Amino acid sequence: QVQLVESGGGSVQAGGSLRLSCASSGYTSSSNNCMGWFRQAPGKEREKIAIIYAGSGSPDYADSVKGRFTISQDNAKNTVYLQMNSLNPEDTAMYYCAAGIVILTQCGVNYWGQGTQVTVSS
Repeated sequence: QVQLVESGGGSVQAGGSLRLSCASSGYTSSSNNCMGWFRQAPGKEREKIAIIYAGSGSPDYADSVKGRFTISQDNAKNTVYLQMNSLNPEDTAMYYCAAGIVILTQCGVNYWGQGTQVTVSS
């Protein structure tokens, strides 16, 4: 059974930084896999913010976080990270780790973590 467990959320002032971690278990790594982060703010749809593709190792970012967020992966630890810098109140949301397989050029999510809250105050 695949499990994704996020950690690292919290409250921070605008301009600050946080690093999220997602530890996976039961997830078989292959070149067709993808993992990443989504977020959902109250009253808004869930938004894809950063995906890393196992085959290419290349990350894909939403325009709203490019240049501020960095996704990385430690295969030895089965963990994906999201370094978030220059946070602003618009980044306030529940952040979810996701894992899946590549379908055409997109990450088709099969598994979700339980989420970790990020709150940025002005």
